Amino acid sequence: MDMLAVFTTVADQVQADALALAAVEQRLAACVQTESIGSTYRWQDEVVRESEIRLMFKTTRACYPALEALLRAGHPYDLPAIYALPVVNASAAYESWVDAETQAP
Repeated sequence: MDMLAVFTTVADQVQADALALAAVEQRLAACVQTESIGSTYRWQDEVVRESEIRLMFKTTRACYPALEALLRAGHPYDLPAIYALPVVNASAAYESWVDAETQAP
């Protein structure tokens, strides 16, 4: 299976919508889900707690390099968390849909 779930976070829904739309329009992701989360992390020697929007991009291994480049270019953070997890199991029909809706450049 070559499906990936790619994650990143941004500060607000406007930023999330822009990244999601760009990825789907460019066929680098078949679908992008967004959800509000709370994050606690250390940044510049301080502990920070804030609300963020987490994005999950449903894509393929072949599309990952271009998707990562798109996210880096359009990301508002100085050090964005961009990471991919392999999808170990998915329904065959869903996996086929993700494959059909994405296209590596």
